[in-house]
Amino acid sequence: MIEERAVILSLDNASSDFTASTTATLEIERKTACGLCGQTRGCGNSIWGKLFAHQSTAFKAQNRINAKVGDSVIVGINEKALLKSAMLLYMLPLATMLIGAILAKQFSATELGAMLGAAVGLALGLLWVKGHTVSSSYFRLQQPVILRLATDELVAS
Repeated sequence: MIEERAVILSLDNASSDFTASTTATLEIERKTACGLCGQTRGCGNSIWGKLFAHQSTAFKAQNRINAKVGDSVIVGINEKALLKSAMLLYMLPLATMLIGAILAKQFSATELGAMLGAAVGLALGLLWVKGHTVSSSYFRLQQPVILRLATDELVAS
């Protein structure tokens, strides 16, 4: 399980036919090595932070530990799910693009045919990935989980 520290921004009560559960909106807590981000002196990361405003994205997870808004929690995601997502999103379209280029080159005498075959293969691979990720079983495996309160962790200074 890959773990990260996050803060609960809000709670949404969602009820379905089977269970009533609480969904938490979370934000990952930023960590910096030196604490100088956003100041005029320091490493080059402060420049990138100013350019991109260190914007972070919020995400949702099931709140099974009944944490409250403002609580610092440890959130985890399955390593296998992360690896499967990376393979699906990167390797599958690349493989279909390569197969499309090879097949088109076999039937075409020009390089333009191979390039068109590669483009068609890439498009088919991306469409397959999009169709596969729409399924609910895919998303159930990929969801982050609130594991425990972060107060349970020892903070090393």
